[in-house]
Amino acid sequence: MAAFDQGRLVKTIRIVLALAILVALSTSRWSVAYLTAITLVLTFLPSLFERHLAIRLPVVFFVWIILFVFGTIFLGEAFGFYERYWWWDILLHGGSAVGFGLAGFIFIFMLFEGDRFAAPPLAITFIAFCFAIAIGVAWEIFEFAMDRAFGLTMQKSGLVDTMGDLIVDCIGASIGAWAGYFYLKGWKLGWLSHPIRDFIKLNREKFRKFRDHGK
Repeated sequence: MAAFDQGRLVKTIRIVLALAILVALSTSRWSVAYLTAITLVLTFLPSLFERHLAIRLPVVFFVWIILFVFGTIFLGEAFGFYERYWWWDILLHGGSAVGFGLAGFIFIFMLFEGDRFAAPPLAITFIAFCFAIAIGVAWEIFEFAMDRAFGLTMQKSGLVDTMGDLIVDCIGASIGAWAGYFYLKGWKLGWLSHPIRDFIKLNREKFRKFRDHGK
């Protein structure tokens, strides 16, 4: 039931975006139409990842990615949520960094085919952290490029905004990466452990050496 509801949420977001593009074009709000179109295109990225990497993503990963794109470009930029709500940028960067930290751990763990005993916990945690931070840096470069190329204000106050975002990214990435560490140690961390467990379950053939010895 949860998977169905989440899948319906993704479809609803895409419909809203498509309608928003039509409304923006009909009212000559070109910048809104452009940003909304980018948002709509990016919502299909998770499906491309699945196809090209030959993996299956848990629905929660789909929802995280799409909500991040929707909240950042559509609500944040096109409808000014960054100016209306001071915590909007912190929420998006922190939440996405946690997700990317978990994703980094999952993909590194997958290289060990799910072998808990061969996978060095601290090394995987560090690499997962670096992976999440790299994504955050890439996003800041994207914001800079959009501001320069199209006259947007995604970086807001420039250096201060960028450094604030990266600090929040570091905190979120640490949470996601350490969640992977504790997972290897057999600890159950509730909602932080569920995405790892769901991914392994959906991609069991890539975790041939996995044995669940969690406490």
